[in-house]
Order: sequence, then C-alpha cells, then structure tokens
Amino acid sequence: MGLVIIFAIVTVLAAFGGFSALKNKNLLGAFWGVASFLVFGWFTVMTILKSGFPTGTH
Repeated sequence: MGLVIIFAIVTVLAAFGGFSALKNKNLLGAFWGVASFLVFGWFTVMTILKSGFPTGTH
C-alpha cells in the first residue's frame, strides 16, 4: 500500500514541476514534468484499482 502513496506524491510533485516549468517557459522541463505526471498518474490510478486504496490498517 505504500506504493500508492509514493506514486501519488511523485504525481503531485511532477504536476507542480511541470506547471512551474511552463510558467518559466522552460519547454524541455515542462515536457518531462507533464510526461512524468501522465506516467506516474497512470501508475497511481491503476495501482489503486488493482490493490485498493490504502486504509492504514493491516
């Protein structure tokens, strides 16, 4: 379940980085930020659908 949390944190950070790079007109950084957001966002959604949402209990 920790994998879902890690993927979600990376997704949020990639979204922030991609937006920041777009704001600074850094096109290469924006490309990699948006690409990372899409890939890790997909991993997050698919991991939640396959393993379920982490509840914090065993």
